[in-house]
Amino acid sequence: MANGWHGDDFLEINKETLEKIVNHSSDEIFVLDADKRIVFVNQKCEEHYGVKPGDVVGKNNAELVEKGYWTPSLVDIVFEKKQPITIQQSTFIKSELITTAVPILNRENDIELVVCTSQELQRFKTLEITSESISQQNNEPEHNLIFTSEKMRYLIKQAKKAAAVNSTVLIQGESGTGKGLIANLIHQQSHRQNNEFLTINCAAIPEDLLESELFGYTSGAFTGARNTGKKGLIESANHGTVFLDEIGDMPLKLQPKLLQLIQDQEFIPVGGHETKKVDVRILAATNNKLDQLVAERKFREDLYYRLNVIELEVPSLRERPEDITPLIHYFLNIFNKKHKGSRLISNEAMNLLSSYSWPGNIRQLQNIIERSVIMAESIIRTEDLPPFIRHHQHPMVQAPVLYHLDQALEEIEKDMVLRSYQRYTSTRKVASDLGISQTRASKLINKYKGYLST
Repeated sequence: MANGWHGDDFLEINKETLEKIVNHSSDEIFVLDADKRIVFVNQKCEEHYGVKPGDVVGKNNAELVEKGYWTPSLVDIVFEKKQPITIQQSTFIKSELITTAVPILNRENDIELVVCTSQELQRFKTLEITSESISQQNNEPEHNLIFTSEKMRYLIKQAKKAAAVNSTVLIQGESGTGKGLIANLIHQQSHRQNNEFLTINCAAIPEDLLESELFGYTSGAFTGARNTGKKGLIESANHGTVFLDEIGDMPLKLQPKLLQLIQDQEFIPVGGHETKKVDVRILAATNNKLDQLVAERKFREDLYYRLNVIELEVPSLRERPEDITPLIHYFLNIFNKKHKGSRLISNEAMNLLSSYSWPGNIRQLQNIIERSVIMAESIIRTEDLPPFIRHHQHPMVQAPVLYHLDQALEEIEKDMVLRSYQRYTSTRKVASDLGISQTRASKLINKYKGYLST
C-alpha cells in the first residue's frame, strides 16, 4: 500500500488505484529492471507504438529496438553512464517523442530500475535537449510497412530474400493490401536501389497507348508520332526496377513482347526494326488469380511462369487483425500532422474499427482515419465513424438480428459486390463473377463503392 498526504489524514493508495493514476498520465511511463527487461508500461504506449502494454511487458529492450518500435535507444547509454539522459526518439508509427530515462541505483551504485517517461514532441513550443552523441540512425519502418503480425514478418523476410537475387517476382493480394510497398521494399533492398524504381499501372493506360508508352516508338511509327520518336518507360528505367501493377490487365497482344523482355532483356520499339537491349528487373502485382486467367485463355501460360519465379502473397487486413491498432495510430499521426490537428481516439471507436472486416484493406482504413481526423472534434468517437462501420456486426459476436429482411439482403449484396470489385476492378469482370449483366454490375458498383473510400 502507498500512503498519500490528505489534510490531517493519510490516504491509502492500493495497487489498483496506482495503476489507474499512471494509466491516466499524459506521459508514457516505462520501467525496466537490471536485466533491461520491461517490467511496467502504462497505456500511453499503445498511442505511441500501436501495441498494448501486455505485448511488451517481460520483453527485453533490445528485442523491441531490433523490431524498430523506437529509435534510437537510450537504455544502453543510461546503464553505461548511470545518469539521467534525455533524447528525441521516433517510433515506427511516426510518433515523435522526447524521452527521459532516469536510473535508480542501489547502495552498491548498481542499477536496480530505469524509469523512462516520454512526451510527444508537438506538445513542446520550445525545448532544449540534453544531447548525448547518439547517432540518429535511419531505422524507419520497412518503407512505411506498419505491422506487428507474424504473417507480415514472414512476408518481409521472404521479400528481403527475393531482393538479394535478380529473378522476377509476382506479388499477389487483394486491392489495398500494400503490394506496391512490398515491391518498393524489394527494390530498396536490392543492388539496384540507387537506380530508377518505375511503377506502371497496366490497367490505367489505354490499351492502344500501352505498347508505345512501355516500349517507345520510332519516327513515323503512327499518325501523330513525334518526328524524333520517343523513348519508352522500360528504356528510361535501364539498370533499375520496373514494377508492373495490375499485370492481369496486360492485353494479350502485348504479352509476347513482355515475355521477350523478361527472357532476353530486349525489345523492339513500335515501328522499329532494331532490337534494343536493357538491364531491368521486373516485379509484377495483381489482385486477380493469374492461374485462373490462364485457364480461361486470358493470360499466356508461358508469361505466367516467367513472372511467377518467386511468388509473394500479401495477406488481407482481416487476416492480420493485430496490425489494425498500430495502423490506426500510424495514420492518426500522419493525418494529425497533415491537417494540423491533435485528434485522439476513444476506446469504443478503436474497438469498432478493430472488429470491422475491411474489404478495402489498408487503403480503406487510411481513408476512414483521414476522414475522422477532419470531421471529429478533439476525440474520434463512434459517432464520427461512417454508418457502415457503426452498424457492422463482428462475426464472432452473437447478437439479435438488427435488420429487416430487405436490409439483410442488401448487406449481403453489398458485401458480394465490394469483394468482387476489390478483386477484379472492372464492371465486366464483376458481372461475370456474380452472374449478372454488366449494366447491373455497373449500377451496383456505383451504389456501393463509396463504402471503400468514405
